[in-house]
Amino acid sequence: MGRIATAAIVSLWVIPVSILVNRIVPDPYMDEIFHIPQAQRYCNGDFMSWDPMITTPPGLYYLSLVHVAALFPIKCFLLLASSFPEVCSTAVLRSVNGVLAVLCSILVYEIITLLRPALDDRKATLFATVLTLYPLHWFFTFLYYTDVASLTAVLAMYLACLKKKYLFSALLGAMAVVIRQTNIIWMLFVVCSEVIDITMAHRKDSVEVDDLKASNKGTILSTLNTGVDVSSNLRRRNAKGNAKAGTFYRKNASSTSQTSGCLLHEIQAIVLTSWRIKWKLLVSFSPFFFVLQAFVAFLFWNGSVVLGAKEAHVVSPHFAQIMYFSLVSALLAAPLHFTISHALDLFQSFWKNRLLGIFILLLALIAGLLSVHFFSIAHPYLLADNRHYTFYLWRKILKFHWSMKYLMVPFYVYSWFSIFRLLDKTRRRIWILVYFFATSAVLIPAPLIEFRYYTIPFYFFVLHIDVNDSRSWLLIGILYAILDVFTMEMFLFRPFEWDHEPGVQRFIW
Repeated sequence: MGRIATAAIVSLWVIPVSILVNRIVPDPYMDEIFHIPQAQRYCNGDFMSWDPMITTPPGLYYLSLVHVAALFPIKCFLLLASSFPEVCSTAVLRSVNGVLAVLCSILVYEIITLLRPALDDRKATLFATVLTLYPLHWFFTFLYYTDVASLTAVLAMYLACLKKKYLFSALLGAMAVVIRQTNIIWMLFVVCSEVIDITMAHRKDSVEVDDLKASNKGTILSTLNTGVDVSSNLRRRNAKGNAKAGTFYRKNASSTSQTSGCLLHEIQAIVLTSWRIKWKLLVSFSPFFFVLQAFVAFLFWNGSVVLGAKEAHVVSPHFAQIMYFSLVSALLAAPLHFTISHALDLFQSFWKNRLLGIFILLLALIAGLLSVHFFSIAHPYLLADNRHYTFYLWRKILKFHWSMKYLMVPFYVYSWFSIFRLLDKTRRRIWILVYFFATSAVLIPAPLIEFRYYTIPFYFFVLHIDVNDSRSWLLIGILYAILDVFTMEMFLFRPFEWDHEPGVQRFIW
């Protein structure tokens, strides 16, 4: 029932806002001027031509063909073969993301209920609905960009992996990579996350069996005399008490215990256990290996991660990017990060081991200062295009005074530690470390500051925290609704013109 309610609620705003956007902005805008003509060439059966300004693979265009085929019956589709550009109009192509946004909300609901089975349907529906309002995801639902399709494919891959459908998950991962290349990192993250859960669950079972045998030798001997298998009884008892085995192990793998609180201990345990069950892991995750091989082959063939406009998207050490991500993500979940109780909890976590805490804090501040000083990139697109909000944030805040970028570092550091603290309550520290590495691998090479790049890591963060306070989620929902209304109102009803270029310009993320 929850997934139907979630889809219905999301549809209530997707449909009318899509109609409004297509009525006021009927022509392709910004990156749509590249994507829409390319998709229309695919609609015409021209799969060989390629716009050199498009940086991402053609995954979105393939999905668009499926979408158009679903909208028009085969017979009608063939009759309209001579007028495919009309069939694949701007409005129809944009509607692909509208459908995907509804599907994405269902995926979010499914992941939440799988990771947190104790959560009731009403709260799960609320959380999924609020996340669908996430401003960067919500805004691009109504334009023909790759962001919504990319997030949907990644979440579908993750959900399939959580359900142990590894072959299907790998196929979805391949689709995610064909939509956007950097999703190869999130595929590897999903695999690592599942390996952590499997190895820790296997280790936990082994320890339980060993402890049971060591503490009940007499019982075991007497049981053997009666022909009863103790390990079988243990397995039956676990299976009976935990119908959802995957969820049970995942929940235990997320808890912090005395034996696994140390990061080094967790790494050692995972390495040793992974070696013991290496053949099981290799067989289970071999489909992902083939996807990775195909991606490596693509890199050798293409000579770069991006397809087109390579000179404007050169891989650069943009370490300041992860600083920006932490603060933006914290601000877009402000009721979770900026409260007195959470700040005290974060302070107490450092105060438990003062020397280590002070050392880590100083190290993080130094790393942040070095990042913004030596690895803060001002991309030409950022400086020249006043249609993006990042243009004004860069000029009005970071460039307000030479010291501003340094004064912002404590806020970046606090935001990262806040993210780590919330995740530490539900996930193992090795999982948090892998999450940080995955986020860094996606963001650091990107020279351009684009808040759209923060969507997937933000979703993975929010999906794995255990915040059951409906009040906090309602406040986040109100914040998102205000931002969504503001950005859409600016986009639709506050157009402006450039002196150096004809045409109507609009504000966009």
